[in-house]
Amino acid sequence: MAEFKRVLVKLSGEALLAPDGYWLHPSTLMTLAADLAEASHAGIELAVVIGGGNIIRGAKVGAAGWIDRATADSMGMLATVMNSIALEGALEAAGSAARTMSAVAMASICETYARQPALHHMRKGRIVILGGGTGSPFFTTDTAAVLRAIELKCDAVLKATQVDGVYSDDPKKNPKAIRYDVLSHDEAITKDLKVMDTAAFALARENKLTILVGSCHAPATIKGILQGTSPATRVTP
Repeated sequence: MAEFKRVLVKLSGEALLAPDGYWLHPSTLMTLAADLAEASHAGIELAVVIGGGNIIRGAKVGAAGWIDRATADSMGMLATVMNSIALEGALEAAGSAARTMSAVAMASICETYARQPALHHMRKGRIVILGGGTGSPFFTTDTAAVLRAIELKCDAVLKATQVDGVYSDDPKKNPKAIRYDVLSHDEAITKDLKVMDTAAFALARENKLTILVGSCHAPATIKGILQGTSPATRVTP
């Protein structure tokens, strides 16, 4: 039985990269889609925000100086929509109804994001994929994820990462890194654990939003994290 009725899942765009560096790895995309579909079929209402870092990172391009940051971030928003419609197709193939909604209007490709239509889709059991970030430059997809989760009255944000929780240090580099099962928002700030970027985490803290951090790779699953059978760190108000 799932503890959470409605959850926003934040996926990294880099998770879709193929081993050869190509921007999209079909088998990874299908695995993620099947995992999300299982969670949806278990009765959990889902929204998804996916980054665009497998295609372009606006902050990195902007910092290079050859394109201004606002323009680079606009390119990044378009990248998130590309990932979103790819995930929509994979979810439909996995037997789960899905809708892409973009904060940047592109009506011939997908729906434009609005709160009430998004809630309607979720109540109907459709997975809503939220592309285009916040629709404005200078905000990360972490911030977009927390913002949309609050708007859509989600019980939690699941940040699906490469590791099974929040650690005191990078566990791939430091075998003595401490893993946390439960943290408060204040503890995460005091320990400087960087659960999310500063703006996103501040917004989550202010709105008392629970954040789950866990692995999106086997043997852990998104469905397992939400049902308590796969490990994850819980960051609570």
